[in-house]
Amino acid sequence: MARAKKKSWRGFLLALGPGIIWASASIGVSHLVQSTRAGAGYGFALAGIVVLALVVKYPFFEYGPRYAAATGESLLEGYRRVGSWTLPVFLLLTLLTMFTIQAGVTIVMTGLAANLIGVELSVTAWSAILLGTICLLLVLGQYPWLDRIMKVLIVLLAAATLTAGLIAFGHGPRAPLAHQTPPIWSATGITFMVALMGWMPSAIEISVWHSLWTLERRRQTKHAPSLREALFDFNLGYGLTAFYAFVFLSLGALLMFGTGEKFSSSAIEFTAQLIRLYTATLGDWTWPIIATAAFATMFSTTLAVTDAYPRTWRRAIEIMYPQAKRLHNALYWGILFVVSSGGLIIIAFFVGNLKALIDLATILSFLSAPIYGFMNYRAVTLPSVPKRARPPMWMRRLSLFGLAFLTVFGLLFLSWRFE
Repeated sequence: MARAKKKSWRGFLLALGPGIIWASASIGVSHLVQSTRAGAGYGFALAGIVVLALVVKYPFFEYGPRYAAATGESLLEGYRRVGSWTLPVFLLLTLLTMFTIQAGVTIVMTGLAANLIGVELSVTAWSAILLGTICLLLVLGQYPWLDRIMKVLIVLLAAATLTAGLIAFGHGPRAPLAHQTPPIWSATGITFMVALMGWMPSAIEISVWHSLWTLERRRQTKHAPSLREALFDFNLGYGLTAFYAFVFLSLGALLMFGTGEKFSSSAIEFTAQLIRLYTATLGDWTWPIIATAAFATMFSTTLAVTDAYPRTWRRAIEIMYPQAKRLHNALYWGILFVVSSGGLIIIAFFVGNLKALIDLATILSFLSAPIYGFMNYRAVTLPSVPKRARPPMWMRRLSLFGLAFLTVFGLLFLSWRFE
């Protein structure tokens, strides 16, 4: 009995990793930037929108590790089984969003690095140095280094953020009691809600990355995770992203809402303001700790995103053109260079307007979400997926509700935007 229990826990530990990487990729711009902006601008009024996004997107994220554990394949193979149209559509949508996403996470990381190190360089130069460092880490260490780095950084983030959140709640809100919440159902409010939901807790396409990381962890440990083990790892990561979404929203609501302070559009100044949110609560002596933790958060996000795009494109190309497998490493390195270079070009254009870049990236992710969600739902309900591993009925119904919500809300936003 004891041996069986020990073996069971060993299986969970061996499966642990992809969900942490997924959480590290998610607890970045959507949390540090968007959730904090939501609290700073609207107090706790958008907490319901955060809950709604977390609930309606949950199944589509869960289908990544579910499919990988049940079939031993990534969601990309599942897409191909759905129909020949799916992989080209997936790659087209990815092409439309990947450069803005890469730029968005990189520019926030760059602003934090500039504040932490204090060396005066342009944002583009800082971004090039940091992205070059990340590319070198990925080429040299590949998945094992990615897995280890993420587990360390997520602990560092937890310690700093939890401490700041608890002290902020102890102090209470800084806003005067009579302060009025700005109208949510206005042009500005609706646009921000769409941007907030776009990456809350992340873009749905990350479910594909999760399935690939699950398979990579399987190759690393030589342990094929059971469905229960893979979903435990996922739910741990998802729970972390949900919890921290409310921590960051609370920090914005308690420390900035009603104070009249506005976030800057400059990456460096924006991140300086973000760090001051913490130090105003914990004390100036904590500045090095907070700045390091915030940078670690965005470094982990950028590291995960920078790995995910070449890994995803490589696998998609190999599925469509099996002869390309002989170029396995060359494909990864080549796509890594293209995505990083494209992100730097976007940064050069948006260097003084961080908020516009983030909103553009998150809105594009929100509008593409129903398509990714539909492909995930179809893949995980295919006859090739073992019946016991298919999602339960409640999750299927939640998926259909989520698809309807994302589609209708997206169409309403487009009709309002272009009327």
